[in-house]
Amino acid sequence: MSYIDKITSVHLDILKEIGNIGAGHAATSLSTILGRKMNMNVPHVRILSFNEMIELAGGPETVVASVFLRIEGDVQGNMFFILPLEQAAHFIEQMTGTEAFSFDHLPFPELALSALSELGNILSGSYLSSLSDFTKLSLYPSVPALCIDMVGATISAGLIELSQVSDFVIVVETAIGEDVESSTFINGHFFFLLDPESYEIVFHSLGVPLHG
Repeated sequence: MSYIDKITSVHLDILKEIGNIGAGHAATSLSTILGRKMNMNVPHVRILSFNEMIELAGGPETVVASVFLRIEGDVQGNMFFILPLEQAAHFIEQMTGTEAFSFDHLPFPELALSALSELGNILSGSYLSSLSDFTKLSLYPSVPALCIDMVGATISAGLIELSQVSDFVIVVETAIGEDVESSTFINGHFFFLLDPESYEIVFHSLGVPLHG
């Protein structure tokens, strides 16, 4: 039985609750940086196939902005935060005060790229801190790597090792913004690609070990 087959709705609910707490911490950090109140929620935590994950991010040939980090410490894995380009551009405008930012022309301004990297850093750090608080495990992210590229190329490297033991991944959907009902609400996707043995460690630490 694959490790992913052992994950139940109880495990996913726990990850969602941890995600919501992490989202709250991230929203507080972003509110401080942007100087206005930001909200964040985690509407869904799901197990998806690699193909479903790629389609969720817009399809293999859709160009997106992604921040990649390696999870290190007591458990290991990969983490991606992926934003559609128009949403990434809107965030850059908010964070830098730039009007009508566009990804249409190279090279991209360093300030814009730094803003996106910082967004990924804040979000991933908040999630990992929340998970660490619950599990009492030592977890920390690597330096974020920003990429503007097609979805297929962006996440393929993170799937190579995992694809040897599974075809599925846990996806934590995340939404960020001032108003949930507003068109300016930023929707992004967190992809947690923990190494297989790490799931056993995480859920055992949470008191809900995987069985089967």
